Amino acid sequence: MTHHSVCDDCIIARVTKPSTRAVERRKAELRQSIIDTAFACFAEKGYHATGIADIAGQLGIGHGTFYRYFANKRDIIDHVIDDLSGRIAETLGTENAPDAATSLDEYRAQLDRIGTSLTRILIDDRRIAQLLLFHATGIDDELTARLYGLLDTADALTAGYLEHGVELGYLRADLDTVHTAKAVTGMLLAGIVHGLRDPDEAAIDALTEAIRRLLVDGVRKD
Repeated sequence: MTHHSVCDDCIIARVTKPSTRAVERRKAELRQSIIDTAFACFAEKGYHATGIADIAGQLGIGHGTFYRYFANKRDIIDHVIDDLSGRIAETLGTENAPDAATSLDEYRAQLDRIGTSLTRILIDDRRIAQLLLFHATGIDDELTARLYGLLDTADALTAGYLEHGVELGYLRADLDTVHTAKAVTGMLLAGIVHGLRDPDEAAIDALTEAIRRLLVDGVRKD
């Protein structure tokens, strides 16, 4: 009889059994493939005309595999919004938080960092912006309400940056932070639409720079 040491058994287990990390990586890859394929189907056939069978068929997987990752096709959109919200929240943390800047120069640098990050998040994968801006509000009332909630959150967050600047004295004391924040959100949404229509990188950079200048020169203390 052959006896293996504890170390021998560990080596055999590592060789014959896939690591947890590898399994999780494959799961994440399949999950992303389902999202990517769903987006392609939505673009080709429309959201309502796309069925689970279309998505699963394109991937060559069974319905059961799909349902291990998503409850239904609507669930995919919720996951996309959750992921997008998480990435934006991560961008606005620590040095980019609303109360982080203490001077106009720090505020300007903060805007540069945030602008670069948001452009990468919202423009690099144009399918997400197209889905949320042009299609999602027509899917159902719950999703429409959620998107309006994100808009309200963006307004409140932007107002926080402006209010902090007014409080510290580097932004205008008479600034209407609430309505200026809504105007800023409108500019950002228009910027995304222009970026989708004209994906030229130089044009996007020029538009982003114009918005940044407005967010400094238009609100700074004289």
